[in-house]
Amino acid sequence: MFFAQYYLDCLSQASYMIADETTGKAVVVDPRRDVSEYLTDAATHGFTVEAVINTHFHADFLAGHLELADRTGAWIGYGQRAEAEYPIHKLVDGERITLGDVQLQILETPGHTPESISVLVYEHTKDTVPYGVLTGDALFIGDVGRPDLLASIGVTVDELGDMLYDTVQNKLMGLPDAVRVFPGHGAGSACGKNLSTQRQSTVGEQRATNYACRPMSRARFVELVTAGQPAAPAYFVHDAILNRKEHGLFDAAAAPRPLSVEEFVERRAAGAVVVDARSPQDFAPGHVRGAINVPADGRFAEQSGMVLAPDQDVVVVAPQNREEEVVTRLARIGFDKVRGYLREPEGAFPELADEMARAGRLTADELRGLLDGEAPPVVLDVRNGPEREEGYVDGSLHIPLAELARRGGEIPAGRPVVVHCAGGHRSSIAASLLRHQGRTDVFDLLGGYGAWLALPAARPREQIGRTRR
Repeated sequence: MFFAQYYLDCLSQASYMIADETTGKAVVVDPRRDVSEYLTDAATHGFTVEAVINTHFHADFLAGHLELADRTGAWIGYGQRAEAEYPIHKLVDGERITLGDVQLQILETPGHTPESISVLVYEHTKDTVPYGVLTGDALFIGDVGRPDLLASIGVTVDELGDMLYDTVQNKLMGLPDAVRVFPGHGAGSACGKNLSTQRQSTVGEQRATNYACRPMSRARFVELVTAGQPAAPAYFVHDAILNRKEHGLFDAAAAPRPLSVEEFVERRAAGAVVVDARSPQDFAPGHVRGAINVPADGRFAEQSGMVLAPDQDVVVVAPQNREEEVVTRLARIGFDKVRGYLREPEGAFPELADEMARAGRLTADELRGLLDGEAPPVVLDVRNGPEREEGYVDGSLHIPLAELARRGGEIPAGRPVVVHCAGGHRSSIAASLLRHQGRTDVFDLLGGYGAWLALPAARPREQIGRTRR
C-alpha cells in the first residue's frame, strides 16, 4: 500500500492519496485545488488516479475534485446525501472500493454536514482491523467538527449536533483502538476550536484524551461541541456552495501577469481592491492608500476571505518573487478575480508617491496615556471569543476579525480607533480594512494584548475585564 498525507499549513488542511502498488490504482481524498503535487506523485509511482473522494462539501477551501477529474478522468465520489451540479458517484455506507489487495470502505459520519463520510483504509483485503480511517471534518485530533457552520442549508445546529453525537460516540468510537486516525484539519483551522498540531492519532488515543469522545449524554455533547467556537470567515458559505457547483478550473500556468505602474493605477481606479501581502513592518512605513494588509507569512488565504468579497477585483502587492504564491493561495479559497500584481513594489512606490500612506501604530505605553486622557480612543479587540475570555482591555469593543467587514458600523464615529489582537498580526489587517472603508484616525497596537499585559499598570484586576461580549 502507498499512503501519503499532504498537509497545507496555510489552511491547516490535510488531503490523502492511497494506492495499491501492485495494480497502480489510486484514490485521492479531499484534494486542494492546485493538484500538481498529486499528479507528480502519481506519475512518479506509475499510479492511475481512479477516483477523487470528498468527505463532504468543504467550506474552508475550494476542493480540487474538478481539476483532478479533468486531468485524470477519475470519477468524483461523495456521501449518498450529497447533491451537486456535476456528475458524482454517491457512496453508500459500507460500500467498498477495491484498488487491488488495498481496499477502502465508506463509513457515513454526518454531523459536520449531513453528507459527511469517513473512509476506512484496509492494507489487505483479508484484514479485519483497518489500517486507518480518514475522518474528514467529523473527528479531529483533540476535537470534533463543529456542527454550527452555515454549510448545510436547511439543517439546524441541533439536528447536526444529534448526527455528530451518533457519528463520534457510536460509529467512530466503535472502531478498534489500534485504528489510526487521519483528520481533514489540524491546529489553526476554524472548523473546530481545540485542534491538535499532531497530524495523526489512533482511535484509542482519542477515546482517552479527546473531550468529545468521552461517554456523555447527547445533550451534553451538543452543548460542549457548540460552545466557544471561533467566528467563521464569511467566505465559508461561498465555498460550501461553490464546491457543489460546476465552476472554472484553476490553471497555475494562466496566472495573472505583472502590471506596470500605469496599469496598476488604472485597475485600482476602476475599483480593484489592493491586497498588500507584505509584513506589517513593511506595510506600515509606506503602502498604497486604501490597501488591505494581509501578510503572506500567516493564514493568508483564510484571512483574505475574512476581509475580501469573492466577487471583488483584486490587484496584489506581494513580497518580491512571491506573487504567484499569493495568487494560488487566493485561488485555493475560490477567489479568482486577481487582475494582476505590482512587480517590484519597492521600485514602483516612488512613482506612486501621491498615492502612498503610512499606517499609524502605537505602543502599549502610548495607548495607556491616551486612555488616561480627556478624549480616549475606541479600543477595538479583534481576537476570537475564547481569547477574549482570558482577559481584555477594560472598556474595549469586541468584534472578531472574521466579522469586522460586516460589523464595522458598530464602531463609534468621531473618535480615534486603536485596534489590537494577541500579538499584532491581525490588528494590522483589521486597521487597514477600516482605513479601506473610509476611517482615517486608525492605529494598531504594537505587540497586541501581550504588550498591554506587560505594562505594570495593566496587571491589576480592574484593568483586565473578565468576560464581556
